[in-house]
Amino acid sequence: MNSDQLKQQVAQAALAHIEAYNFKVDLGVGTGSTVNLLIDLLPQVRHRIGAIVSSSEASTKRLEALEFKVQELNQTGDLTLYIDGADECDAHNRLTKGGGGALTREKIIAAASKKFICIIDHSKQVDILGKFPLPIEVLPMARSYVARQMVKLGGQPIYREGFVTDNGNQIIDIHNLKILDPIELENKINQIPGVVTNGLFAQRKADLVLIANQQGEVTEQ
Repeated sequence: MNSDQLKQQVAQAALAHIEAYNFKVDLGVGTGSTVNLLIDLLPQVRHRIGAIVSSSEASTKRLEALEFKVQELNQTGDLTLYIDGADECDAHNRLTKGGGGALTREKIIAAASKKFICIIDHSKQVDILGKFPLPIEVLPMARSYVARQMVKLGGQPIYREGFVTDNGNQIIDIHNLKILDPIELENKINQIPGVVTNGLFAQRKADLVLIANQQGEVTEQ
């Protein structure tokens, strides 16, 4: 199976977890190519969805095109379930996210959700996080300062040129990090003035990861 087919399989598997609730869930929806496939399937479980919150303008537009009324997290309060993809996932369900630039809203919604399900294909599994560049959302005036601090931490910062987040900020991607203690690094980066947040989801890791393997079978971790 190719990558798109694997993403389709794991998106389909996520529907069963929505259907398993015996009440309408307040659902958080993430961002990215795998999540886009899930969004396209959500009309099948419309009867199980109460409020729905999105982590990006792109996902919101896709949901609205399917006639879902997307609400703000300030309106809904805490959510029942959040489903999103990842750029990397280790054996402890700690993640690297933010390749699409929506990491801050994704992190907020994950924190506000009782359960966080991550949907990936096997290519996103790693032993140690850091092969995928770690995104950091920064206030524009702090970009160079934060980059210098990341050099001190052993990373190689690259400014994501021409990209502005939905929050009006910028992103630097940190290459060549070997992240042995994701929680410690997540906290350390977030203490740097000017950082909005970083793409390590270690403090609030996924509760369940659905993984499509090469044969298209979906396993749980």
